[in-house]
This record gives sequence, structure tokens and C-alpha cells, in this order.
Amino acid sequence: MTANYQHLALALVQPGMTLSDELLDVHGHVLLPQGTVLTGAMIALMPRHGIESLAVVSAVTVSAEEKAAGMRYHEQRIASLFRKQDPDADADWATGLLRRFVTDFRLGMQEPDA
Repeated sequence: MTANYQHLALALVQPGMTLSDELLDVHGHVLLPQGTVLTGAMIALMPRHGIESLAVVSAVTVSAEEKAAGMRYHEQRIASLFRKQDPDADADWATGLLRRFVTDFRLGMQEPDA
């Protein structure tokens, strides 16, 4: 499921909203894949499949200040986690590699600005 989503009652779902996860029927079969942009016809057929609510992508926007604060938090947390590791030490290459992967994941995988 995507990070920013909200569960809405079917009556509140509007055409143009995007599914945050795949939609399954009561038997576990995929009705619609994740990322599907809903149409009025799709929404109208949901009650036939026992669907009463949907998880849709939230339209929450994050300000530049909030993004910068998040980056600072992750930088400080990584520094704290790896405080005993010298990044220039060749003898501790495994921890250095782990630090690089964690840093790339936390700081390099930021969502692009809209």
C-alpha cells in the first residue's frame, strides 16, 4: 500500500481518485490493480462485489520545510546509528556498505516534487 492513503466509504469515492492498493473481492481475486484511476462506472459496480469502502491515494502535499526537516531527521538518525563506524576505515567495509545502503534508502529515495 502506498504511504499516503485514506480509507473512504464508497459514497465518498469520486471518479478520478486512484487506488492505493489492489482491490480484492471477497474470494481474494484481484478486481482492480494498484494505481487504477477510478471511473464512475467502476464505482457503480463496487456494491455488486461487496465493496463498501476503498483505500485511495491521499492528496496530502508536503511543504519544502517539512521535506527538509525529514531529511535532517534521517541524517541525524543515520549519524547516531553509525556513530562508532569510521566511514574511511577500509577494515570495516561491511558496515560502510550498510551505511551507504541505509543512507541511499532514507535520503536518496525521496519523492519528486510535484
